[in-house]
Amino acid sequence: MQMRRTIFYAAGALLLVSLGNAQQTQTAPQAQPVLDVSSMDPSMDPCTDFYTYSCGNWMKKNPIPPDQSSWSAYGKLQDENTAQLRGILETAAVADPKRNAANQKIGDYYAACMDEKGVEAAGLKPLQPYLEEIGRLSSKAEFARLVAARPYSGPYRSTLFRFSSEQDAKDSTQMIAKTDQGGLGMPDRDYYFKDDAKSQDLRKAYLAHVQKMLELLGDKPETAAAEAQTVMRIETALAQGSMTRVERRDPQKLYHKMTVEEFEALAPSFQWNLYFAKVGLPSLSSLNVASPDFFKALNVEIDKEDLASWKTYLRWHLVEANARYLPAAFVNADFDFHGKTLSGAEQIEPRWKRCTEDVDDDLGEALGQAYVEKYFSAEAKQQVVTMVKEIETAMQQDIDGLPWMSAGTKPKAIEKLHAMANKIGYPDKWRDYSKLEIVRGEEMGNVLRARAFEFNRQLAKIGKPVDHGEWEMTPPTVNAYYDPQMNDINFPAGVLQPPLFDSKSDAAPNYGNTGGTIGHELTHGFDDEGRQFDAHGNLLDWWTPDDEKEFVKRASCISDQYSGYTIIDDIKINGKLTLGEDVADVGGLILAYMAWKEDTRGQNLQPIDGLTPAQRFFVGYGQSWCSNERDENKRLRATVDPHSPEKYRANGVVSNMPEFQEAFHCKAGSAMVNQNRCRVW
Repeated sequence: MQMRRTIFYAAGALLLVSLGNAQQTQTAPQAQPVLDVSSMDPSMDPCTDFYTYSCGNWMKKNPIPPDQSSWSAYGKLQDENTAQLRGILETAAVADPKRNAANQKIGDYYAACMDEKGVEAAGLKPLQPYLEEIGRLSSKAEFARLVAARPYSGPYRSTLFRFSSEQDAKDSTQMIAKTDQGGLGMPDRDYYFKDDAKSQDLRKAYLAHVQKMLELLGDKPETAAAEAQTVMRIETALAQGSMTRVERRDPQKLYHKMTVEEFEALAPSFQWNLYFAKVGLPSLSSLNVASPDFFKALNVEIDKEDLASWKTYLRWHLVEANARYLPAAFVNADFDFHGKTLSGAEQIEPRWKRCTEDVDDDLGEALGQAYVEKYFSAEAKQQVVTMVKEIETAMQQDIDGLPWMSAGTKPKAIEKLHAMANKIGYPDKWRDYSKLEIVRGEEMGNVLRARAFEFNRQLAKIGKPVDHGEWEMTPPTVNAYYDPQMNDINFPAGVLQPPLFDSKSDAAPNYGNTGGTIGHELTHGFDDEGRQFDAHGNLLDWWTPDDEKEFVKRASCISDQYSGYTIIDDIKINGKLTLGEDVADVGGLILAYMAWKEDTRGQNLQPIDGLTPAQRFFVGYGQSWCSNERDENKRLRATVDPHSPEKYRANGVVSNMPEFQEAFHCKAGSAMVNQNRCRVW
C-alpha cells in the first residue's frame, strides 16, 4: 500500500492470456506454463489449506519491502509499472523545446516534484496566503467562501464535506451535483468509536499526530495539544452523523435528490448559496444529498463550536491535505501516522515513486498515453476482448440454467448482460489537459492547480449528458472495476502485463486467473449492489419479489460463511461489508471454469508439472492471491476494505465448488469442502 493512496483491488489481478482455441484436433498445442510451481508448498494438503498449498513458498520468497505495508503479485506488478513510468517521466523531464504538450506537462510536473531543494526552500510560503485567510475569519458565515477554495481539500481528504458531480441514479443519462459526508482525518468513522485497546491507541496516536503537525505550523506544544483535542471533538461529532460503510453499500440509502432550498433547510448555518456561487454554480437548482443526517450533524457543530475552534479545524485540514507536498518535516510526520502507524510500513517510499504516483494521479491520461504506446499492444487488447466475450457467453448460460430465478426476471438479467460495455486497456478519447498550467519549479502550485482543474472538470459535467467513454482509473493502474451506473467493466492496460499475462501459457491457469477476474467483474453487475441497477444503469427494481427473496437467501449464505473467518487476533471479516466482493469472487470463478471447459472442449489436455489441467486451473486462481501483509494493514483493511483477505478469497471460493473437490480428490468433511455450499450465480 502506498502512503498517499491505499489501493484495494476491485477484482484481483487480471491475467491477460493467449486463448486456447476450440480446435478439432485431439491434442492441445504445446505451451509454456504460466504457473510458478516453485511458489507452491507441496507439503500442504490442498484440501486442508488451498491458499498455502498454492502460495506457501511464494510467501517465504517474497518478504514485504520496507516501504510497503503489503506485498503481492499485484503489488509487484504495480511497482514494476511505476518503474516504467519513471523512465517515461525522466525522459519527459528533460527541458527539450521539441517536447509535445503532454510530455511538457508530465515532465515539468515530475521535475518540480523531484526538486526537493526547491520544496525545502519554499517552506510554508505556498500555504501562507491560506493560513492568513483562516486567521482573518471574523464569522462563521465566511466558511462557505473559504471551504470553496481547493487548497483546503485534497484528493483523498475533505474539509467539512465532499462536493462533486455524479451520474443520476434515477436517470443514468444525466449528470447531477452531489454532496456527501466527509471532514474526517482518520480513515473511517468507526475509528472514532471502537472501544478495543488497539483503537484507543490509534486515537491517541492521531491526537499526537495532529499536535505534531500543528507544532510544525509554529504553535507551541501546549497550544497544539489543546488544539488537537478540539480537532478530535469536532471530527468525532461529524463521524457520529456519518453513515457506516455497510449502510453505504445500499445505493437506495445514498439517493436523496432535493432542491437547493430543501438542502439549505438541513444545514441553514452554512451559506450554501455563497458556496455554490464561489464554485461556479450560482444557478444550481437541485442536487443529490447522499447523507442527509451528516449535514444535520454538521449544522449542529457549526452552531455549537466557537469561531476559534473552527479556525483550528481549518488550519489542521489545510496542512493535512497538503503535507505530502511540503518540506520533509511535514512529509515525514504525515508518513509516521498514515504509513507507519495505520499501515505498518517501515520506511517512506523514495521520492521518485511518490512523484511518479502524483503525476499518475493528476495527469494520469497524459502519462497513460505514453505508457500505452510503449507497453500495450493492439494484439494484447484483442485477446482480452475475446476472453471477455467467452466469459459473457458462460454467464448467459449460467443465468439461463439458474433453478432459483423465474422467467419473470431472467430476460431482464440477460438484457443487462447484453448491454454491458467492455472497456479494455485505455480510453478511446484521451483527456484534454490543455487548460491545466504546469510550471517547472512550482511543486505546490502545480498540485493546487491540478486539484482545481479536476474539481472544475467534474462540476462542468453537471446538467450535461453522461460521457460513457470516461474511465475512473488511469491506464497504468494494476486493477479493474465494474461501474453499475455505466454498466461497464474496465480493465486498464497496467494490469494486462507480464507476469500476469503470458501469451505462451496453457489455457487452464489463464482462465483460473484472468477468467476468474473477468467473471468477477461481470458478476458485480448482479451482486447485492449491482443487481439494483437495470441494463441502462438506473436504480430500478427489476426483480420479482420471490426472486429477490431467493437472491437474499443465497447471498446471506456467503455473508455468513465469510463472517466466520478471522483476519487477525479476534477480528472477524465483516461479511456484510465484503458481501459484494465475495459474491463476485465465487460467481466469477464458476463462470471462468465454465468458459475454460468450453474453450478446451475436444482437446486432449495432459498434466504439466505433475498437475492435471483442472488442478492447474485452480492453482492459477490461488496464485493470483499470493501475498504478505503487515498486521497494522490487516486491521486497517478489516475496517475500510470491502474485500476479504487474500487467503479467504482463495479458500472461501474453492470450498464452494464441487469441481475443486473433484480436481483434488478432497473427501467430504475436508476444510476446503464447505458442507453448506454457497452459490448465487
